[in-house]
Amino acid sequence: MEQLLQVGVISTTHGIKGEVKVFPTTDDAKRFKKLKRVYLDTGREKLVLEIEGVKFFKQFVILKFKGIDDINSIEKYKGRSLFVDREHAVRLKKDEYFIADMIGMHVAADDGQDFGILKDVIETGANDVYVIDTKNHGEVLVPAIKQCILNVDIENGEMTIHLLEGLI
Repeated sequence: MEQLLQVGVISTTHGIKGEVKVFPTTDDAKRFKKLKRVYLDTGREKLVLEIEGVKFFKQFVILKFKGIDDINSIEKYKGRSLFVDREHAVRLKKDEYFIADMIGMHVAADDGQDFGILKDVIETGANDVYVIDTKNHGEVLVPAIKQCILNVDIENGEMTIHLLEGLI
């Protein structure tokens, strides 16, 4: 399981005092108000940044980090991801999972046949859609609904699905 979970991506700078616009990759952008620190993936290392200020603007979160007080110090990190430790992640409800924990899962059909590997999760308004890479059918899109997703075992990296008529 991943120990760091992505919560956002730095989109651009905001003003000249070191603030950044962050596109949240978490279901609840308001969670940034409670965060004390994040990890910035610089491409070579993960920098620990302490959050000094949080504002909201349209679909973005505007963050100010302690010790970063000008545009030149933060501009080079545009497009970089922000992460939190698993211990600071949001609490999941029953039958909810972190996407990072699901990618790469082995998927089996309910008849016991190996079906493929979970490649991606598409988040839609109604329900998520799982993108499964299969040997026989190419990419198959399976809705994340109870009729299709029978079991998800994060610990063992396995999922069991039921293919409704017309999915392949």
